[in-house]
This record gives sequence, C-alpha cells and structure tokens, in this order.
Amino acid sequence: MVVKNIARILIADDDELLREILKTMLSDFEVIEADSGRRAVILYQMHRPDVVLMDIVMPEMDGIEATKEIIKLDPDAVVIAISAYAPTKGRNMLEAGAKEVISKPIRRNELVEKIKKYIA
Repeated sequence: MVVKNIARILIADDDELLREILKTMLSDFEVIEADSGRRAVILYQMHRPDVVLMDIVMPEMDGIEATKEIIKLDPDAVVIAISAYAPTKGRNMLEAGAKEVISKPIRRNELVEKIKKYIA
C-alpha cells in the first residue's frame, strides 16, 4: 500500500465563506482552518502545517502578529499572506516573516502554484 504524503495547509481568515472557497480550491491538500490569528498560532503549534495562508485583518490577533508568533515558533515556517489590503499592509507581512503576499480576489491556479513552490 502506497501512502501519499499530502501537504497540510492552514487557512487563517475570519471570513468563513472565504475559508470555504479556499478549502474547495485546495481540495488536493489537507486543510486546517483558523478564524483568528490567535487560533492560527495554536493550530500551527498543534499541526505544523507545510504552508500557512494568513489573512492580515482579523480579530483577536491580526495576521502580522500571528505571523511573528509563528516565525518565533518555527523560523522555517512558510506563511503566505492573502489580503484585500495587500497593497497597503503587504510590506508589514513580509517584515513579519511572510514569504509573499497574494491580493484578494485569489485565483486558484496562482494559489496552488505558489503553494507547490514551497512544498516541492
């Protein structure tokens, strides 16, 4: 029996509908969902996903702070920011340790291509 190693993706976004859309786009991966930055940090510790898709503006803890916390836990963590605020807040995410920033709306091909770049 061959067991495929399926990449684990953590989606951190307070918009439930967007999480559902992303989960559908990423049906080839194992997906974990967080509805806040604080929850993203907890789930990162528990599951050590291959890639984190991090919204920037969220309750409790924003994506910038959550990214800093995740990078403290794991300097090799792959965080990709996804945000409608990419043009204005994207630099802050990169400074916090995100590998790159994707603007909303997100295209499936672009998203999967970026994820595969980091899990290859």
